[in-house]
Amino acid sequence: MTLLWQFYFCKNKIIIMTKKFAAINYISCLPEFEPTFENLFATRKGAIDTMPGFVDMEVLKPSKQGEPYLILSHWDNKESFDTWTKSPEFLEGHKRGFAMLEQAKQEGKPAPMKSEFKVYKIIAE
Repeated sequence: MTLLWQFYFCKNKIIIMTKKFAAINYISCLPEFEPTFENLFATRKGAIDTMPGFVDMEVLKPSKQGEPYLILSHWDNKESFDTWTKSPEFLEGHKRGFAMLEQAKQEGKPAPMKSEFKVYKIIAE
């Protein structure tokens, strides 16, 4: 394994950057679905944790109702993230949420949550 480090200077200190790439999933939930959504993450199986190139993940709850949750994942590179999104582990990790979306659709109800991914190259930590 080869480790590549990026660094920069800040206030006469060398700062080593260990994170290179971030993916943020903006998830908007119907208010009544928020507890269920939070439970999905509290009981997640951790499929993402074993993926090559995965660094860490945070789930951020909005401070104001109606704003999206942010799922912030850090990766070594975009290729690792793209591999995750096309993997069987991705489908396994999202299976329960996808089933809830399908159920709402079959019942003619609005989707309880909507998701939008955005990706970023990290230039400073």
